Amino acid sequence: MMPMHPAERDPVHTLQEDREAIILADRLGFYDAFVGEHLTDRCENVTNSFIFLATLISDTKTIKLGTGTSNLSHSHPTLVAAHAAMFDHLAKGRFIFGISPGALASDAEALGLGLSMEERNKLFAESIDVILAIWEREAPYDIDFPGNRFKVTTAQTLLPELGRGYMYKPYQKPRPEIVGTVVAPHSRGVIAMGERDFHPMSANFLLPHWLPSHWANYAAGKSNAGQKADPADWRVARTIFVADDDKTARRYGRDDPASPYRFYWEKLRGNMMRAKRHVIFKMNQHEDDSAVTLERLLDQLVLCGTVDSVVHEILALREQVGEFGELVYAGTDWVDPELGRRSMELMATEVMPRINRAIGRRRP
Repeated sequence: MMPMHPAERDPVHTLQEDREAIILADRLGFYDAFVGEHLTDRCENVTNSFIFLATLISDTKTIKLGTGTSNLSHSHPTLVAAHAAMFDHLAKGRFIFGISPGALASDAEALGLGLSMEERNKLFAESIDVILAIWEREAPYDIDFPGNRFKVTTAQTLLPELGRGYMYKPYQKPRPEIVGTVVAPHSRGVIAMGERDFHPMSANFLLPHWLPSHWANYAAGKSNAGQKADPADWRVARTIFVADDDKTARRYGRDDPASPYRFYWEKLRGNMMRAKRHVIFKMNQHEDDSAVTLERLLDQLVLCGTVDSVVHEILALREQVGEFGELVYAGTDWVDPELGRRSMELMATEVMPRINRAIGRRRP
């Protein structure tokens, strides 16, 4: 979940709704839950994914809790490294470190960064290098990479006998799984993920025909590192609504003006158009902007229907994009809580067992 809710809804209620969705996912056997964060959008209620996810540790049993993502341009890497390592201990390893630069321009402005996306990407690359170095090294760290603005050391104040100058190492050894969300078609960043053994999650924003470009670049990165890419490491996110009948599926998933799916995709469409990133909604780079309609996004980016039709659509997606390890179910606002819960239940108890039988995969 991003998460995203209508601006008029009270965060007191939406935060609890989002908690309830993850607690339900845990009970239903979902493998992991990723929660995004933004600072300056009234429709997005989570400003810090670590804080939100910490409220779920004691209320869940097996689901892994993932930052989806931690926006690395927003904080000094020392803070992120320390907070992520502490969270890993609190969760006793039920933690996935999802990372990204942070793409919302108003967040950057509010923080006084005033940075282009290119500069935020550079900040991101410098930050993850420092975070990994903190986890890999011992105090006083002495991190001073060429061209990296972040210098980290505790040499002047280190007191080994008192434990001063030391930072947390993660609970998981040598580190938690690191996942990067991939949005742009033919993303060069996913090559670097492969080279560094980070795992890609292809966002639910992309039209399906762009998805194979992510796998091709990830496989190229793994090859650069002398390794073979494993499809089990690739997550593909999709927006899904499963209902007991076609009429309900069509109404709630697409046609009703109050549909949470219409709200979600109208908001995403506007965000991407303003950011000039809407090529993800096009059939090719040269297609006219007028083709990027809300109806196209609902038709091609929402897998919507009964159990039978959603199973068919997911298997067709897999035929189109190739094998991948995890289908990530994108969360939306619960306009109708009963239908929101029912969709998740049908997904877990009927859709995915049939998918896994069809492809001959046993659940881990």
